Amino acid sequence: MNSPTADRPAPPTASTELAVIFSDIGGIAQRNLRRLVRTPQLLLISTAQPLLILLLFRYVLGGAIAIPGGHYVDYIVPAVFVEASLIGGSATSVGLAEDLKSGIIDRFRALPMARSAVLAGRTVADLCRSVLVLAMMITVGVLVGFRFHNSATAILAGIGLVLMFGYAMSWVFASIGLAVKDPETAQVASILPFFLLIFPSSAFVPVSTMPGWLQAYAKAQPATVTINAVRALMVGGPAHHWVWQSVVWSIGIGMVFAPLAVRQYRNLTS
Repeated sequence: MNSPTADRPAPPTASTELAVIFSDIGGIAQRNLRRLVRTPQLLLISTAQPLLILLLFRYVLGGAIAIPGGHYVDYIVPAVFVEASLIGGSATSVGLAEDLKSGIIDRFRALPMARSAVLAGRTVADLCRSVLVLAMMITVGVLVGFRFHNSATAILAGIGLVLMFGYAMSWVFASIGLAVKDPETAQVASILPFFLLIFPSSAFVPVSTMPGWLQAYAKAQPATVTINAVRALMVGGPAHHWVWQSVVWSIGIGMVFAPLAVRQYRNLTS
């Protein structure tokens, strides 16, 4: 005679639960990527702003900005790569706010899926979009005169830093979208991190040209550190000092804002 517990399913193991979580994340990511395929204007808009900034500084303002020992096009293009990753991350904020307003979050809530999967799937899909946008920006950068002056390994490391920083910042934007809950408000609110990080940085002009009180902030903030690291890896120059700081900043931002966004999401759907 069989034992009463013979037909009971085995309790899920840690590896099984992890596989289910990754499956949920993959499903949400596919859903958002399909939406991107069906609405290619989202990709176009994500590319248009950094492209316009690149052309503006390359052909309108670039002639008036002198960079000691180098060409301005080699100075500005790596910064635009980082800027493009931030613009792509801001789509996370608007997308989550739209999902909240449309009620799709309530549908996800009714499904037996990991609570973190909705956010992780969204950020992974936006990371994939950032890869496409970055590829476009590299192509345009080369067309306007930018040239890589380092090894292939260093260049790939620079691209990796851009994507790593953009992915970390996507969790910041996810937290913003969950906080404001309205697409129009999220679009406006997502501009604030962009302005606070990109303009008071080494993106467009050397930090040494800024007022002394602003230099202290501009030198230490994550956008400057990442831009300097990417610039050194792609164009040449001492990179180690900037690279490790960029990695620490990206990991730190992710460790703070990913749990915060997940907690916000759980509070919304509890």
